[in-house]
Amino acid sequence: MKDNLEQTLVIFKPDALRRKLVGEIMNRFERVGLELTALKTIRFTEELCREHYQHLVEKSFFPEIVRYMTSGPSIVGILSGYRAVAVVRHLVGATDPLEAAPGTIRADYALSNQENVVHASATIPEAQAEIARFFGAEFSTDL
Repeated sequence: MKDNLEQTLVIFKPDALRRKLVGEIMNRFERVGLELTALKTIRFTEELCREHYQHLVEKSFFPEIVRYMTSGPSIVGILSGYRAVAVVRHLVGATDPLEAAPGTIRADYALSNQENVVHASATIPEAQAEIARFFGAEFSTDL
């Protein structure tokens, strides 16, 4: 990517929508200079959960993930900017809100490991695969 400009995927999970936190969270991303380049509302199915969370399918808690992620709509978006993957991960914080640094999105808003309001791609290759999964080939990850 040119000059560390990247794209990353963020998912506003069902609890973020139910609790009306999407605008507040998006504001945090925009305040650090990230640009929203695509956005859409989706509904996770069990099949999509299996694809997106394939690394967790064999875990005993996977049915809970499916129940949670299919409990309401989610919003998926592409954020672009300087070192977007690392910046978003830093803003989001650790999966467990009790381990998330003070001031991070999950420390401020997450209710549990599972109901943690957002997903953020962990690496550039993961972001590319996730963007393709949710937005298809028409969205280039080359800025």
